[in-house]
Amino acid sequence: MTTLAHTMMTAARSADSGLAGPGELDRYPYAEALGADRVSTSVWDATDPELGRVGRRSAGSRGRGLHGQLVQQLGQMIVSGDLGADRPLVPEEIGQRFEVSRTVVRESLRVLEAKGLVSARPNVGTRVRPVSDWNLLDPDIIEWRAFGPQRDDQRRELSELRWTIEPLAARLAAGHGREEVQQRLVDMVEIMGHSMRQGDALTFSRADAEFHSLLIQVAGNRMLEHLSGIVSAALQVSGGPIAGCDRPNEASLGHHARIVDALGAGDASGAEAAMRQLLAVHPEVERVVPAPREH
Repeated sequence: MTTLAHTMMTAARSADSGLAGPGELDRYPYAEALGADRVSTSVWDATDPELGRVGRRSAGSRGRGLHGQLVQQLGQMIVSGDLGADRPLVPEEIGQRFEVSRTVVRESLRVLEAKGLVSARPNVGTRVRPVSDWNLLDPDIIEWRAFGPQRDDQRRELSELRWTIEPLAARLAAGHGREEVQQRLVDMVEIMGHSMRQGDALTFSRADAEFHSLLIQVAGNRMLEHLSGIVSAALQVSGGPIAGCDRPNEASLGHHARIVDALGAGDASGAEAAMRQLLAVHPEVERVVPAPREH
């Protein structure tokens, strides 16, 4: 095994990664706190401790500061519909409810505004914006939608988008092959094969994400490269049978290897066909879902 492969497998098991370990499902805290039987409960009046002080959060927020936790909490509440469109967000009220400073609230709302989730205007204040204004390609919003009431729609839309992006990227990459990138793709396939045999779904998923990111980068199209974050987010939130490359199995591994072979041979059509076959695989095993990224 190459040095890169060994390093990546070691890093994947790091306790500081913030990712769920094999066999775990590191769910978002709000999924536990906001059950279906509490839809009619006032968001700010909820008594569940998970919706209380931001500093007292579960494992889903490991490594996050107060700012990142508040962005996560408010973002999830907006995307899930618990804070509906045109809902006023009063900074003082948020600060009291989550026991954080005015500065933390202000910076968190700025992040949410940049994502299109809220708007702040003089004499109007800060309000939740409708879905039509959200930046639906933002990786955080992709994750929040995928773990909320819009879970099925989000994953279907991501699958459809990947079917548009990745076969094209594979075709283009066959004409822009570089030896060092080719070797890294080979390394990723090697890591996936080894981790699959070891039952290490986490390492498999990290190598998988690196494989697809490399493929899009080597395509030589900067606009496609700009969309690589969408593919990474799609791989992170794929929990249903929508894309075979999300699961450790022989069929998935074989398609990855065929893509690498086609790229090495400069076979654009073969690389595109292999990618389509990969995206069409429907595995049955459950996948470890990494925890949300830090802000």
